[in-house]
Formats: sequence, C-alpha cells, structure tokens
Amino acid sequence: MPRPGRTKPVSAVQVRAYAAKAEEFAVAAAGELAAGRNIAATSLATHAGINSADAVCGARLGKRAAGEDHDQVLVLLAQAGPDGAEVERDLRRLLLLKTKAEYEPGDIAPSIAAKAVQRARRCATVARRVAATTR
Repeated sequence: MPRPGRTKPVSAVQVRAYAAKAEEFAVAAAGELAAGRNIAATSLATHAGINSADAVCGARLGKRAAGEDHDQVLVLLAQAGPDGAEVERDLRRLLLLKTKAEYEPGDIAPSIAAKAVQRARRCATVARRVAATTR
C-alpha cells in the first residue's frame, strides 16, 4: 500500500463541493456510457471516484490527499471509517483504469466502462450521504 503523502485541509463547504463534483462526473459518465463513448465514460467515472474520496476524507478526517499519486488517497480512505472503506473498494478499481482511459491508445470495452460507471455511482452516493451530514 502506498505511503501517505501530502494533504490539504478540507472545510465543510469544500466537502459539499467535492460531493457535488463527484455527482456531476458520475452523471456525465453515465451519459457518455449511454452514447457509447466508453473511454470518456471511464475517465469521468474515475474523476467521480476521486472527488468522492476527497469528500469522504474531508468529512471524516478534515483533509484530502494532495500528492501527485492518486493511490495515496487509498491510505486516507482506510482511516476514514466505514464510509472510507466503501469508497476505497470502488476507487481502487477505478484507479486501475485511469491510465488506460486517459493516456493509452487502446479502447475500453463496454462491459468495463459499465462497471466503472456503476462504481462511480456508488462512490458518489457515499459522498452525497456524507456531505449531507457535514456541518
């Protein structure tokens, strides 16, 4: 598992903003999937997961990962209780697709993109739930 890296403090207002971004990315990912744009759907799904993690870590720990390695957020999610564990399961799988979707020339299979969108939706649901209780 990666070592924890740099972090930045997160306010309650920022928690809600990250949750809203997660939701927007998840909805956009679903739209791209429906249009048959699997690469875009997968990329947007990963960003939904990342923003969900920032919302959950911000709400539960008061900070988010700020390093260049997205895997560092997995360390924080492990410290963020049941909500963190819930997001971590899906985000771990989404991060495995990020490089393929965004930087490699190959395509993304429709079934892989569909699973990515499902994971993004679950992450965004957790982020929305956590943000709703953050003051």
